[in-house]
Amino acid sequence: MKHIFQPGAEKEPTFILLHGTGGDEADLLQIGQAINPHASLLGIKGNILEQGLPRFFKRLAEGLFDEEDLRFRTTELFNFINEAATTYHFDVANSYLIGYSNGANIAGSLLLTYGDVFAGAMLLHPMVPMRKSHYPRLTNTPIFISAGRNDNMCTPAETDELIAIFETSDSEVTGFWHDFGHRLIADEVNEAKRWYTSLR
Repeated sequence: MKHIFQPGAEKEPTFILLHGTGGDEADLLQIGQAINPHASLLGIKGNILEQGLPRFFKRLAEGLFDEEDLRFRTTELFNFINEAATTYHFDVANSYLIGYSNGANIAGSLLLTYGDVFAGAMLLHPMVPMRKSHYPRLTNTPIFISAGRNDNMCTPAETDELIAIFETSDSEVTGFWHDFGHRLIADEVNEAKRWYTSLR
């Protein structure tokens, strides 16, 4: 997968950065640096194009995911992250997922497929990626979720459902709400940094 890797300080975590629709591997580098300027950064570009816009998995319509492709792309991304860990010498267990919109959705899919693999996750405007009868344990994976109360793409009800799914999986979830829509705002990044710092 097309990507950028920027090494950080020794023993600092790696941030795995997953862009929204139309973004690329460089989109979230500044956000990662703002949250922890000493972290290693792995920015990944999705392999799917929708009307020329990069994404991490296909959808059938806005808000309606192609679940078969989502499962395939989740496995593809997970395998790539592990290959990158070998190539760049970082520990997946000491890495955090940071995703926005489509990137947050596939990050959520990674969590709900593989369970306690990553150190934590920061999901910015995520939707419920999959609905299953059983989810893996996330006891050791704290999660930060930010959302807009006026987000027409990702409704508050959708966010509440995702939080409930993660909590049912025993994750400690921290939610942050603002009064705007789907766009990413500075307050979200500041709150994500505050949350991340509280874990250290």
